[in-house]
Amino acid sequence: MHKDTSAEMDDFDLELDEMELTAAAAGYHYYSSITKQPCHSLSPSKGCGFMTEVLNGHDVVFQEMFRMDKNVFHKLCDILRQRGMLRDTAGVMIEEQLGIFLNIIGHNERNRVIQERFHHSGETISRHFNNVLKAVKSLSREFLQTPSPSTPPEILGNNRFYPYFQDCIGVIGGMHIPAQVPAKDQSRFRNKKGVLSQNVLAACTFDLQFIFVYPGWEGSAAGSRVLRAVLDDPHQNFPHIPEGKYFLVDTGYANMKGFIAPFQGVRYHVHEYRGANQLPRNARELFNHRHSSLSNVIQRSFHVLKTRFPILKLAPQYAFHTQRDIVIAACVLHNYIRRELKNDWLFSSVEGTTVDDLPDVDEHLDIGLVSSVQEQVAFSMRESISAEMWDHFINGWDQW
Repeated sequence: MHKDTSAEMDDFDLELDEMELTAAAAGYHYYSSITKQPCHSLSPSKGCGFMTEVLNGHDVVFQEMFRMDKNVFHKLCDILRQRGMLRDTAGVMIEEQLGIFLNIIGHNERNRVIQERFHHSGETISRHFNNVLKAVKSLSREFLQTPSPSTPPEILGNNRFYPYFQDCIGVIGGMHIPAQVPAKDQSRFRNKKGVLSQNVLAACTFDLQFIFVYPGWEGSAAGSRVLRAVLDDPHQNFPHIPEGKYFLVDTGYANMKGFIAPFQGVRYHVHEYRGANQLPRNARELFNHRHSSLSNVIQRSFHVLKTRFPILKLAPQYAFHTQRDIVIAACVLHNYIRRELKNDWLFSSVEGTTVDDLPDVDEHLDIGLVSSVQEQVAFSMRESISAEMWDHFINGWDQW
């Protein structure tokens, strides 16, 4: 009796496997067919055949193709239409224009592939790509905003961070985006890993939204140098830091007024506190561990940004000023999606996690550019925070 039941279960499992394979094959066939389907009708009522298929199709397929939820997509189209930032043409509606742009940056597709998919000429694809890029970039002032000076809820609600980091308003970090540059510029854009890249300075909130983005620096430039250039140039519109407030920065930046770095020469990254020696041994290690845990939000933000828009993982075939603008537009869309749909699938994937992608740390800091007054203010603040944190940890056996 037992053998018969076991045999029946094996048959049942085989049937399930076959059904799963059939379903997967059907899904792949559908996905492949719509990506190759040309546009036969361009009327406002029907629109592009590919667009119609995706808009009326499964939500998961839509998300995969255009990197955002349908409702979020339609609302963005409404914004661009109502503000006159884009306009419907006789041949291409705004929905399709945005779809072309998102398909390119969301899959790093070449113009030729998009021509076949949307059944338009290369010139039409390029024109609408650039129009949408310009329109989305123009939203940067609206969607890249200075954070509130009040204590962020992500700190306020966590006794590992509050009250110690109550005056922190965000995190600053850098990311390298592969770049295409002329041969004469390649030595400047080659980073320490030997890859041609643009160095992007960014600041974000603890809600994974970008506050400030400054792309376009050569890959060989140290992050501390980029930050100094931004602070020295009022035209860059770096967010005003209220008195007593500060951003967290990693070990590649100087510890100075408005920017609190971890202690040098002390283990810092979260993975260094795993295993047998995981407990912090002194105030500086405890401070660095919590600083690293809190600062990891910038790496999670970069992770979501690059996962949603893989064009940022490979050097795109565009003029450098366009490559730079793509970074800004991607950050605008990142923030827009975060505001419109908190439980977006990519944001949800990093909730409560730690991204282990380590930032590029500069070997030489621009310490000489920091005044002794700035150093002293930042030093005193960091020492005060670490001492209070350690005292509570030792006497209350606080969660570390």
